[in-house]
Amino acid sequence: MSAFPHTIESPAAVGPVPGQERIEAIDILRGAAILGILIVNMGIFSMPADLAAQQQWPNAIDRTAETLILFFVQEKFKTLFSFLFGLGLAVQMMRAEARGARFLPLYVRRLCVLFLIGVAHFLLLWDGDILHDYALDACVLLLFRRRSRKTLLVSAGIFLCLPLLFYGLTTYYSITRHVNPALMNWISIEDPAEDQETIEETQRIYSRGTYAEMITFRAGELPEDVLPDLDDAYILTIFLLGLYAGRRGIFHDVPAHLPFIRRVQGWGLMIGVAGNAAFAVGGSYDPSPTSVMQNVGRMCLLFAAPAMTFFYASTIILLAQGEAWRRGLAPLAAVGRMALSNYLLQSLICTTIFYSYGLALFCKVRPSLGLLLTIIIFLIQIPLSVWWLRRFQFGSIEWLWRSLTYWQRQPMRVSRRQ
Repeated sequence: MSAFPHTIESPAAVGPVPGQERIEAIDILRGAAILGILIVNMGIFSMPADLAAQQQWPNAIDRTAETLILFFVQEKFKTLFSFLFGLGLAVQMMRAEARGARFLPLYVRRLCVLFLIGVAHFLLLWDGDILHDYALDACVLLLFRRRSRKTLLVSAGIFLCLPLLFYGLTTYYSITRHVNPALMNWISIEDPAEDQETIEETQRIYSRGTYAEMITFRAGELPEDVLPDLDDAYILTIFLLGLYAGRRGIFHDVPAHLPFIRRVQGWGLMIGVAGNAAFAVGGSYDPSPTSVMQNVGRMCLLFAAPAMTFFYASTIILLAQGEAWRRGLAPLAAVGRMALSNYLLQSLICTTIFYSYGLALFCKVRPSLGLLLTIIIFLIQIPLSVWWLRRFQFGSIEWLWRSLTYWQRQPMRVSRRQ
């Protein structure tokens, strides 16, 4: 990482975005995404995914909480975060071109640093990290940065066909119990079933193991985790849609695009409700090979998650056009401005709560309590973000990211002239 080219652009030319240049709607959406991601991740922090899939909650409150999360939240806010990442590429390209700066060298360095931050997060805190995946997938996204808007949409559709084909095959198998051996091998690679011994070992390490054991365990998972899979195809689909929205200039001139945004809101609600109802009835993000309902529901989610995401996003954008709503959503924008720091802070808090070196509550928190815990953590992050940004220009990890990208210490404190 230290061997950066010597022809680094001046930070004045392509430096961090000043506060007056930020697009507030994007920060608000990013803040909402941080909340939704925590709601879903709370269940993954608290117990192994395979154990959660086997869990049958006897309490009606917990079953209701789990169903509501599946319907309203699961995959929607990761989709929103991915969309904003693709949108960010378009925004940064336009700003670099407006300043006459070279875009590609800077952006590649940003991705390298983001990858390292993600790997550190994966090894030191939590194996559910998404940052290293984003950094790798964004390298593919760069190949589309000069393509036409039509090409972006067609390419997004092609990438989406990969998980659609996969869940079509799993649905066919769940009905007929028969599929070509080569395709069955693909299914087993993409969706491997953890044996009971592995689940129990995971539970032991995080419930009673040492911190060194956890790092060693995650280090063993990392090589397989960086390999491309269907989740990367889905992320690239959403990246491309975000890049399309940025290239179309929707967020740079919201009033001119209000009719389009309202259409997206209407269609997103209709498709989202229908598809997510099927997904919630299936009741599983990782469907059993023998369950027709779960596999049909998971296939519906490929369309329903983006649809509901765009309904949420368009609704927030429309609300933010009013002054009262814009003021009310401003604290959410503060969370979004330091989204990377808040995302990593959530991992630090939650692993301390659940893992053996903290409160050791791994596999002991039900969905309803996890949802309450999520709300408490986020209600702490909102005023903390507002307080921090009154004093500093960036979140602490955003500052580190920028400083390592430019290989130059960035100013941190807010200037009194601002």
